[in-house]
Amino acid sequence: MRTTSWMISLAVLALAGCGQSDVTEPAVDGAGADARGENVADLVIWGGPIYTALDDTPQVEAVAVRDGRIAFAGPEDAAQAWLGEETRLVDLNGTAMYPGFTDSHIHVFGVGQRERILNLDDVTSVADLVSRVEIALEGVPEGATLTGRGWIETHWPEGRFPTRQDLDAVSPDNPVILRRADGHALVANSVALEAVGVTRDSVAPSGGEILFDSDGDPTGILVDTAMGAVSSLITPPSGEEAAEIYVEGAERLVSLGWTGAHDMSVPWSSVEMIEGLAEAGRLPLRTYLSVGPEGYAPLAAGGRRDVADGRVITRAVKLYMDGALGSRGAALLEPYSDRPESSGLAIAEADETTGLFTQALRDGIQMNVHAIGDRGNRYLLNWVEEALAQVPEEERAIADFRWRDEHSQIIDPADIPRFAELGVIASFQPSHAIGDLHFAPDRLGDERLVGAYAWQSLLDAGAHITGGSDAPVEQGDPRIEFYAAVARADLSGFQGENWHPEEALSREDALKFFTAWPAYASFREDDLGTIAVGMRADFTIFSEDIMTIPAADILSVEPWMTVVDGEVVFESPDSFHNGGE
Repeated sequence: MRTTSWMISLAVLALAGCGQSDVTEPAVDGAGADARGENVADLVIWGGPIYTALDDTPQVEAVAVRDGRIAFAGPEDAAQAWLGEETRLVDLNGTAMYPGFTDSHIHVFGVGQRERILNLDDVTSVADLVSRVEIALEGVPEGATLTGRGWIETHWPEGRFPTRQDLDAVSPDNPVILRRADGHALVANSVALEAVGVTRDSVAPSGGEILFDSDGDPTGILVDTAMGAVSSLITPPSGEEAAEIYVEGAERLVSLGWTGAHDMSVPWSSVEMIEGLAEAGRLPLRTYLSVGPEGYAPLAAGGRRDVADGRVITRAVKLYMDGALGSRGAALLEPYSDRPESSGLAIAEADETTGLFTQALRDGIQMNVHAIGDRGNRYLLNWVEEALAQVPEEERAIADFRWRDEHSQIIDPADIPRFAELGVIASFQPSHAIGDLHFAPDRLGDERLVGAYAWQSLLDAGAHITGGSDAPVEQGDPRIEFYAAVARADLSGFQGENWHPEEALSREDALKFFTAWPAYASFREDDLGTIAVGMRADFTIFSEDIMTIPAADILSVEPWMTVVDGEVVFESPDSFHNGGE
């Protein structure tokens, strides 16, 4: 590995004998030349493999950036023509650069908020959960609500959900509300349930479930739409506090190597705040917003919103077909193997959803729809098909509408070809597969694992797919997502029986999964996702080459630099020019 500094001045280059700073002709037919014929770049990067995510030219040696776009991509010696006194030169020193990684399904605000509430990601048991609550309550005023998120019971020794009685033991007076990691279930203590009137006589709303114990009393577990019962006990952040949380989430993501995020279920009331952050130069992350259903009407009335030169774009609406597999809310065609009395929860209504779909085709609104169970996915495909039949092509505002199935986790194999036939993009989060492998066989049985997390099968069937993390449900780490896509094994290397390793992606496709394909899924393939002249200069640099190192080593590479629109928005303190080795 070379040991030169990442930042090398033009004078040093001249002393080293490069001697080509006076070359003004660009290597790519005038690319990057301004009206005066100058060809000086703002940023030049070379010195290691640069992957383009293009089939015809998978790698280049050097890239030059001018005014936020790629002005040159080609041989290193030709790139020297782009150097000037103000050019920043980054020497990769054998490390690797990629098109900017984009998370196709994430909740940026939730990522920021995760560190401001009780974080339960690493809770190991019911007893551990209760202990964490007891400690957290030491700083909570009497009567105030304690909130937290991140628990998941599937690996706990107790083998069960937590209950209100567990929480009551340490919090008899303060309401406690703790969301499961997937966000589709929560546990609340007795004082919280009493405050909102949840009793043994309560009936869950459509698309939700209240769990009761053998005596007929609520256990404290509320699933999907039933969670709304305790919403009045939680005061959401607003104003500058909300803005700071959003920025904190964005900064966290760029520090991991993400340059862009498809932000899901964004409240319409938050759109102006996010746009304002971008316009004020406070948002380091490129965001593509998919608003909640309450945002459909104002979005349709105002058209696509695009601010800060594409830093924030809003053009999609997020809906829900069903719940999550872990909490048994995913809608299945057949009952759960480990709970035969239930087939999950269908949240959407056929007539209402189909009506909205037909209107969205006429309005040009992208629909991004959560569907996890095989019944939820079939409903989505059926209703898209019905809407397409009702709206002739000449009446559609956008011929290539690019609607998305968010999660696409459990699909009946008979429905796999329908994604390509209907033009529905399958939006996956690979980390779900390597987490779910520990409980999905119990929920589904072996037969339904065919068609589960079927990345390669969908790709082979001609469907468009795209990848993300669903953080804060998952960690939101591109290294974990890339590893999961190519290894299809948990972080220890365990895969389990009947987990269909043939559904793993090649590294070339995994790179596109987080670069070129998210660009397509957000209508931005002409601007983002590949390294080529004219594209926006969004880059991710890792400390090692994830395209060639052993799969397990992908998890330990370091994000060293993140570039958005040619601006370095993150540099690791451990990188070469900051003292790393």
